[in-house]
Amino acid sequence: MTGPLPAPGLSALLHGSTPPGVYDLPPTEAPARVLALAADADWRAAPLRLDGVTDKAAFLDRCAADLDFPDWFGHNWDALADCLMDLSWWREGSKVRGCLLIAVDWDAFRKAAPEDAGTAQAIFGEAVDYWADSESPLTVLLA
Repeated sequence: MTGPLPAPGLSALLHGSTPPGVYDLPPTEAPARVLALAADADWRAAPLRLDGVTDKAAFLDRCAADLDFPDWFGHNWDALADCLMDLSWWREGSKVRGCLLIAVDWDAFRKAAPEDAGTAQAIFGEAVDYWADSESPLTVLLA
């Protein structure tokens, strides 16, 4: 699912009554607060800080750094998909109710590199669909 985060919002997402998806974070929600709520709900969460990112190479570099991708990450679209559909590198050591990625400053990246943002969003959607029926689904919030 993609688009605005459906009512009743973040709480329903974190507690399983809203299905996982790629959603726009409501402007009334601060990414830092969302990260705290996710941690309280036993979700693994991470911000992807896209400030100043204007192209594919910078986007993939930021993914590697902010999401702490494994050494085998190949800095291309296929490798991004592989990392997001593996997640063993992110789930190590603990069982979580879900995984949440918050792409902060998404609109600025989308405006600077619309084609790259479209590709990234499609990969996010494929990864969300891949994990949708698992015990620990993935959701991506675009902020």
